[in-house]
Amino acid sequence: MVTRDDTDKVPPVGAEGVVELDKAGTGKGTSLPLAEGMSLSHWLATVRNNPLLDHRTTEELPKEAEVVIIGSGISGSLIALSLLQSANPPKSVVVLEARELCSGATGRNAGHCKPDQWRGYTKYATRFGSEQALKILANEQQTWEALVAYVKKHNVQCDLWVGKTLDVLMSDEVAEIAAKTFADLKEAGGDVSKIDVTSDPVRAEKGAKAVYAWDASTLHPWKLVAHVTKQSLDLGLNLQTWTPVTSVTGSADQWTVHTERGDITTSTVIHATNAYAGVLLPETLGAIRPTPHMCNRVIPPSSYSGSKALQNSYAVIYEKGMYSINPRTTSDGAVLFGGTPFNQYKLLKYVEEDEARRTDDSLDNFMPVTDSVKELGTTGFQWDPPEKGGRGARVRYDYSWSGIIGRSADQVPFVGAVPGKSGQWMCAGHNGHGMARIFTCAPALAKLVQGATWAETGLPEVFEVTKERLDRLTQ
Repeated sequence: MVTRDDTDKVPPVGAEGVVELDKAGTGKGTSLPLAEGMSLSHWLATVRNNPLLDHRTTEELPKEAEVVIIGSGISGSLIALSLLQSANPPKSVVVLEARELCSGATGRNAGHCKPDQWRGYTKYATRFGSEQALKILANEQQTWEALVAYVKKHNVQCDLWVGKTLDVLMSDEVAEIAAKTFADLKEAGGDVSKIDVTSDPVRAEKGAKAVYAWDASTLHPWKLVAHVTKQSLDLGLNLQTWTPVTSVTGSADQWTVHTERGDITTSTVIHATNAYAGVLLPETLGAIRPTPHMCNRVIPPSSYSGSKALQNSYAVIYEKGMYSINPRTTSDGAVLFGGTPFNQYKLLKYVEEDEARRTDDSLDNFMPVTDSVKELGTTGFQWDPPEKGGRGARVRYDYSWSGIIGRSADQVPFVGAVPGKSGQWMCAGHNGHGMARIFTCAPALAKLVQGATWAETGLPEVFEVTKERLDRLTQ
């Protein structure tokens, strides 16, 4: 176990197992500069006494391992468990994390596992064709079902909520686009039986032009990862937190993973670093682009608490932005806001002013985004009480934090073997939608590592990493 003296000596850099490159560049695309610390998400703030945060299975770093996984978020942790539970498990698996366990994107999101039942159909069909578009949506449903089944089977204490998520469309234009997408999906033979649609103003949410509802979940993602990690530790996993990887060298199934604490020799390296993939895999620069987002925690007023608390999760969609809303109905009742709010462009402008900000998740309480959340609270939920006679406490815009999304240039993840680097694999670029994809992508990658064909993974073909795909997206 790492001691407090040890962690004080480790610079708080990187995320999900890697240390960022400096502005000298990495060749193709854009360099990933050094990040300076990290903000504290709601998830990380509520587990400060959990010993897994800074766990080191062995005091010294192993000199060799059969498999080395870089990154301890939901991808890395689930890949490790899938390998260790397989019929022919590796003799040794090491997971390396640059900072605290699950301190990257998984530990910084808004807590949704919301399968896309319909909204992305037209854009996927335009890019990949109808068959692949239908497979992508079907995969998201399978992912959600797998996550919920795992949590229930193992009685994971991660604040799981299962219920109706609502896409609330707030203008005629976005409602028309949604109706066209829904019609396209139905015409293509897509399953729309799980979706309830209404444009009746009496049934719709306040001011909405239409509402689409289907089953989804919210949860505490860090606690889910912790449970997965505990299972792996019982099966022999060696977890090493606060161990940034600086480079991977070697060739053809004989790789050396270099860290600030020493080197590990291995035949198999798995990159589960999402937005930070380009640090160690420069061939992905441009295909996977680090993009900061904010998440706000709001304490609702008494008029939206107790028996009047929100009972659904939401995406409130306008022409100029979308708010993802998780009301934490099974736990503390705080409401988490993510998505792309009205002032998202100000965050992107702020990031463009300094390249280092692209991978720096130390940003908190970015007021332009918080102001957008306040605007929705005032106009959408009417949370601000009237001047006289309000119902108790005012809404409290508590705090916010940042996370780095791995934006995929073609909007779908990269899963499979790294081209030209035999023995290296990747599961990254989840485009801000990893919770609805990783519970199928991670086990699938584990199968590929152990010799399965792509067809045996059950994943959409467009998720597979190929040289042609990377070359096309990085030109």
